Amino acid sequence: MSSRPPLDPRLTEQRNPATTDIDRLSALEIVRVINDEDHRIAPAVAGQLEQVARAVEMAEETFRAGGRLIYVGAGTSGRLGVLDASEMPPTYGTDPRMVQGIIAGGPRALTNAVEGAEDSREDGARAIDEMQVDANDFVFGIAASGTTPYVHGALTRAKQRGAKAGFLLCTHPQEWMLQVYDVVIAPLVGPEVVTGSTRMKAGTATKLVLNMISTGAMIRMGKVFGNLMVDLRATNQKLQDRSERILMETLDLDRHSAAALLDEAGGSVKTAMVMRWCRVNREKATEMLMRAGGRLGEILGGEERR
Repeated sequence: MSSRPPLDPRLTEQRNPATTDIDRLSALEIVRVINDEDHRIAPAVAGQLEQVARAVEMAEETFRAGGRLIYVGAGTSGRLGVLDASEMPPTYGTDPRMVQGIIAGGPRALTNAVEGAEDSREDGARAIDEMQVDANDFVFGIAASGTTPYVHGALTRAKQRGAKAGFLLCTHPQEWMLQVYDVVIAPLVGPEVVTGSTRMKAGTATKLVLNMISTGAMIRMGKVFGNLMVDLRATNQKLQDRSERILMETLDLDRHSAAALLDEAGGSVKTAMVMRWCRVNREKATEMLMRAGGRLGEILGGEERR
């Protein structure tokens, strides 16, 4: 390997010295090398936990103000943002508008490469205008390389419209980013196994961070009690079963009684728990939850958690 400086300063575009001969390895040797590199991901994310926590706080503030968390990205980064957003309604019973994802090139880019879509700052800005972003929103840009024009165009317009702006990248952030954006998260996972293939380590780090932001915010919003997702709604067989089991475990009910209580609560686990523990009807339970900001623990107080 040459000792000369890298041609591109971005970590995501540099060659990994541990994998320069990977094309000569056996299948087992290849996956061992990939696995060795993957061990670098969690420590890199751990080095950014204070910034991630700030993003969680900003997301919570956004939700309590009636705003939206909007992910913006291109390629793998955009797909991961859309994925995280799409998992919120079935997991936490949220309105689909609460967390949304924008990907350069539009919905078609989720399954097909839309060449050149990431290169337009104007298109990124236009997407923010079309979403009618305002001061209550939190727009979170994702770009492993740190340089995607579409993403920076979107964040610039979001700031112009008064929104908070966050940025996730997997290379060293430039000073101006730290000055302009409200939070910058930069897990430095190092060069990829295959040079520039940021769907690998950078993509995994991105998913870990997005999971933390959305999950942390949902916990803070009271959508988790203990470690149970109590704000889900029984909209299919799997969720019906999970909802009944949560009620069986927390309220010491048999399956039949849990199913009956869930039906009486309109399919809402959280409402059912308040109804049972506080001995109130569905309307009163709903009112109590609204007053408590959705936080079940504030209503139940010192009730035993099983």
